[in-house]
Amino acid sequence: MLPIEILQEFNSCYLKIQAIAQNENWLLLIADKKIDPEAATHLGDVLHYLSEVMGCVEEIVQIKTIQNY
Repeated sequence: MLPIEILQEFNSCYLKIQAIAQNENWLLLIADKKIDPEAATHLGDVLHYLSEVMGCVEEIVQIKTIQNY
């Protein structure tokens, strides 16, 4: 898998998880305390760490792109 493909996969995961975090049903589960309140924190952490990883991979993609020119 090329670095750009890895970045694209991470981005896809991020967008899917972000959609869950903004989903009305997810927000209702949290509001109704039907799930552990920590779940919202963990989901936020996942988004944060995915964005950090994407930033690292993006640097590699940029370097590879520059080297190929």
